[in-house]
Formats: sequence, C-alpha cells, structure tokens
Amino acid sequence: MEPTSQSFSHPKPISLKEEQRRSANYHPSIWDPSLIKSFTTPYTYEFHATELKELKQKAGHLFASTKDTAALLKLIDSLQRLGVAYHFEKQIEEALNQFHVDQNVSNDLSIAALHFRLLREHGYPVSAEVFQKFKGGDGKFMDSLSGDVEGLLSLEEASFLGVKGENFLEEAKGFTSESLKALLGKLDEVKAKHVQQSLEVPLYWRMERIEARNFIDSYQRDDTHRSVLLELAKLDYNLTQSAYQKELKELADWWRELNFKEKLSFSRDRLMEIYFWATGLSFEPRYAKCRICATKYACLATVVDDIYDIYGSLDELESFTNAVIGWDMKAVEELPEYMRVMFSAMSNFTNELAHDTLKSHGLNVLPYIKEQWTILCRAHITEARWFYGGHTPTFDEYIKNGWISIGSLGGLVLLCFVEANSMVDQFPHCLDDFSQLFYWSSLITRLSDDLGTSKAEMERGDIPKAVQSYMIEKGVSEEEARDHVKNMISYSWKKINEEIVDKSFPQIIVNLSKNMARTAQCMYQHGDGVGTSTGVTKDCIVSSILKPIPI
Repeated sequence: MEPTSQSFSHPKPISLKEEQRRSANYHPSIWDPSLIKSFTTPYTYEFHATELKELKQKAGHLFASTKDTAALLKLIDSLQRLGVAYHFEKQIEEALNQFHVDQNVSNDLSIAALHFRLLREHGYPVSAEVFQKFKGGDGKFMDSLSGDVEGLLSLEEASFLGVKGENFLEEAKGFTSESLKALLGKLDEVKAKHVQQSLEVPLYWRMERIEARNFIDSYQRDDTHRSVLLELAKLDYNLTQSAYQKELKELADWWRELNFKEKLSFSRDRLMEIYFWATGLSFEPRYAKCRICATKYACLATVVDDIYDIYGSLDELESFTNAVIGWDMKAVEELPEYMRVMFSAMSNFTNELAHDTLKSHGLNVLPYIKEQWTILCRAHITEARWFYGGHTPTFDEYIKNGWISIGSLGGLVLLCFVEANSMVDQFPHCLDDFSQLFYWSSLITRLSDDLGTSKAEMERGDIPKAVQSYMIEKGVSEEEARDHVKNMISYSWKKINEEIVDKSFPQIIVNLSKNMARTAQCMYQHGDGVGTSTGVTKDCIVSSILKPIPI
C-alpha cells in the first residue's frame, strides 16, 4: 500500500484563459438536489416493521422444514438472488457448514454445480474434481448432458468461481457455453432469456440490486416459487428504497453546500449515479455509513479526476499534487481558487472520516486517508505528464498506473475504516493483507471503465487507455484488443477467487472487493454509466431507488 517515492519540482502556477481549457462537455445532472429532496415512498420501516418481522419468521421456518439437500441448496440460492439472504446469515452458514462436511455430490448436474458454486462463493475450499463423474471415458463431458438446460446453466454459473490453473472449470465453461448457444433457438421465452443473460453476464459478476429486481420478476413466474419468499423479497426491496432515499437527501444537502456546480462548473455533477454505485458496494440497510462514505469519496475523486484530465494546466497540476502530498496549507493558499475549493472539500471530508473512526473504533486513520489522496494524485499527475509530454505509455506502463488512477483503491481502503469493527486488532497490518484483493478488484474497475469510456475519451484527446495502448503496442485490431482486456477481467476474477478461498478475510472486506468489480462492470456495460445520466443507468436508478415493486 505504500506509495513509491518521487521527487516533485515546485513550479509556480500559471493561469490559463477559460477558452484555453479543455472540456469534456458533460451534460448537467438530471437529478437536481431539490428533486432528490422530494423523493418519497409509501414503504417505511415505521409502518411495515411488524409485517417484515412476520415474513422473516415464516421464511426462517423453511430452513427447519427443508430436509432435502437439493431443496435446501435451492432455498439458499433463491434467498441470495432475491436479495434477502442477509436476514438469514446464521441459518445459511449452518447449512453450508453441513454441506461442506458431507461433500456428497449429487448425480444431478444442476444440483452438483449449485452445491459447488454456493460453497465456493462463501469461501469454502471445494475441489472442481466433484464434476469428474459427469465425464465419459474419453475425458469429455457426456453427450447426454448437452440437452440438460438446467444442468448446463448451473455448471456455466459455477465455472466462474474457478481459480487460476483449474483447467477443468475452463473446459466446463467452454462445453456449457457451446451447448447453451446451440439450444437457444429451441427454448421457450423464459428459459431463453435466462440462458442469454447467463452467457452475457454470469450470475457471479452481476450487481446484487439489479439481480434482485430481475430475479423477483422471474421467480414470480416460476410455478415452484414459495409465496412467503416472494412477499418478503418485494417488501424488503421496497423498504430498502426508503433507506436509500433518506441517505440521498442527506447527501444532497452535503453536495449542495459544496457548490461545485458553480465553483467547479467543468466537472461532473453525478451525485445520484455515484450513490447508485455505492448501493452496489453494500446494498443492505445496515451499511448506510458505507454508502454515504463511498458516495462522498467517489464524488470528490471524480472531480479530482476532472481537474487532472480536463481542466488543469500542467503547472497547476504539479502544484496541486505537491500540496496534497505535503498536506501543506501554505502551498494550498498559492493554488488557483478552483483548486483551493477542491482541497478544502477533500480536507473537510478527510477530517470528518478520521474523527468518526477515532470516535467509533479508537483508530487514528488520518495519515492513512491522506496517504490515499496522495497515491491517487500521484497516479493522476503521471497521466497528466504523459498527456502534456505527448508520451504514449506501453500497455504494462498504463496498467501499472491505471489501476490506481481509477480511484477504487482509495474507496476500498477508506471503507475499511468505516467498517473497522472486524479489523481493529489487526490494524494497520490488515491493509497489507487486503492489498491483492483490492488490486484485482481495482484492475477490473479500471478495465471495465476503459471498455465503456475510452472511445469518448480518445475523441476529446485523452491519453491512450487500455484498449488503445494495447492496439498501438501490439499492432492488433480494436476487437482483438478488447478481447484481450476482457480476458484480463476474467483472469482478475480468478485471482479474486484465489484470495477468497480458505483465507480468513472479514466478510465485509470480501463483499466490498467483489462488489466494487461487479458494479463497475454493470456501470460500464453499455458505455459510460457515470458520465451520462440517461439510458440504462437512469433506468437502473429508477428501479433500484425510486420505483417500488407493486405488492
């Protein structure tokens, strides 16, 4: 986690005329703070607490009454996909412990694969050799499996829980993908939709809130659904929205008081989109502090990014970087006004988080928060020097810096301080323990961002991103470069899986790391989900935060 040492010169800032500044032409936010303040929902914990409690009790009884292994596995899977598993953590842990001890692998491929996936997801060491029984004497998967849609889908989803070197799961992925594509035209509409979705984005990579909303709809159409789970999922989803709306109103006041809209008008005004990202990191109501901290940090980091990428002259950026590295108030006073405004906001946020962590957990994290701002700004100034110096980075050079400049490392480290209960005794050494997990998560975030945004960024004259730097260096087509980046994302997920299996990381740290990557893939799947407020991102925001599910 230690930043590398670099020497910086101290040039005097020069002022550029407004017309000489670059612009990304970001459109104004469609979510005005006054609009956010008007959000309302008929579903509140105050009026629905009793109903929620009763539904949880009824659903909880299903664990005691479900004795069959296959049915219990399906129950846990349904609870997870419906977004209500967090109410039954103890029961799920007890069941998974038992599954891990028994290790009796079903002869039904769909159940065997579900058994494997759930254990792996929760960090239990389980060998992919459990699928050996589904291969013939020639070492290939049995032909009889090629028509088993449920089994193929289940194995396809399980294959994404693999780690580096598990060739068996790579073979499984190839077999299931090929077989499912061949079956697509022969399936009914509902099954075809499930298959198509799995082939596009595997379940393990999906943002949990989006998956919950989609799965509630498909579960409702399933003849075998349990009405109590459906009722619980709908009510819980709607009540969670009321928590989100309350947090957003608090954040809207904070954002309005910063007045970046006027003082840093060149930057992205994306409070709502960034808060939606924060719901992807930890959606459960109990993680309000996580969502608020993540939103504040990411809003500030986004504006810092715009200062380096779009607005600042190189001299100004060098001076700003030095001021941040030294956390030097005297140096800050000599900065242009827009940078003083930025530093003031960073400083206030830093002091507030440090104070809260000291008060809640007795930890002095002030130096570590400042260090993350330093690490971020050093990465940004590297890219600014490349741009102003006309330097085209090699692919490796770009990646080495880009996984940091994307900003998710700082977000993950800062969220450790918000949720420090599980790491007080190990602080600060635990930050080093988490470093690989955070690296691979941040790398996926960077690569997903580049796949979604690099075209627009190149058009406005930015440095080459991952796709372009690979094309230039290797002399390949854009399609080949994009495939290489996608393969790197798949590899990074395997490394995350490797970190998680049989390691004793706090569950919140594991979830935050996985969810950072999942949410990035969701946000950039259809282009720039942060830079643009309309389209898919807006639809996701409306369904996740504003529009309750009819009950």
